[in-house]
Amino acid sequence: MTVTIMNAQTTDLTQIMVIENAGFTAAEAASEASMAERIQQIPDTFLVAKQGPEVLGYVVGPAFDRRYLTDDLFAKSTPNAAGTPYQTVLSLAVSPQHQGEGVGGQLLTALAKVARQENRQAITLTCLKRLVPFYEANGYVNEGVSASAHAGETWYNLVLPLTD
Repeated sequence: MTVTIMNAQTTDLTQIMVIENAGFTAAEAASEASMAERIQQIPDTFLVAKQGPEVLGYVVGPAFDRRYLTDDLFAKSTPNAAGTPYQTVLSLAVSPQHQGEGVGGQLLTALAKVARQENRQAITLTCLKRLVPFYEANGYVNEGVSASAHAGETWYNLVLPLTD
């Protein structure tokens, strides 16, 4: 399958929201307004995987100055600043019809390429326990339970070092 990874566009928002709502509970999912703001504020780190006009999945997150995500990152987006040491992942989701096809891994690889170009030290994210093996298979290290209270869930801090 040929997949093209590119920066998200406003025209992708409807398809992105279908995938977001399929991949996350109502309490976990970003609102359409939040996703639209992310497309506007951090287009360089909002990547979509497409096959023709169809969005298969996406990854998005701002640059951040701390090793672990804080819940306020989910509420408001600001443009990525040069020299910021960490790249975050707020959402990684793949359409249910395309899960198991390697799309998520391709998106993580593409985001790591962007983060390396910006000289970031690592990519950081939080995920549910059931997703830890997926991220570990993609090179991330489980650094334990997160302080996040997002959606009332127990989250785990996972970090992908980008420097030796």
